[in-house]
Amino acid sequence: MSAETGKLTIRLPREDLEFVKAYAKANQMTVTEVIDRSLRRLRMLDEEGLSPELDAITGLLPADIDAEQAYREHLERKHR
Repeated sequence: MSAETGKLTIRLPREDLEFVKAYAKANQMTVTEVIDRSLRRLRMLDEEGLSPELDAITGLLPADIDAEQAYREHLERKHR
């Protein structure tokens, strides 16, 4: 089953346009496929939220932690 499609014209900086064309060619894809895959990935991330692995490497803190206070306490312990 094929999804309904539409047409969109976008303007990109020439450098980005050349990049996406070269990327698509190197990966045997069309520019439309590159954009479609990127948008699908963004939609998936938006719907699922960040993965636990990504949370761990980005240093995100739980909302109930006072990061400034925790850092001050860390510095006090470090420089005693």
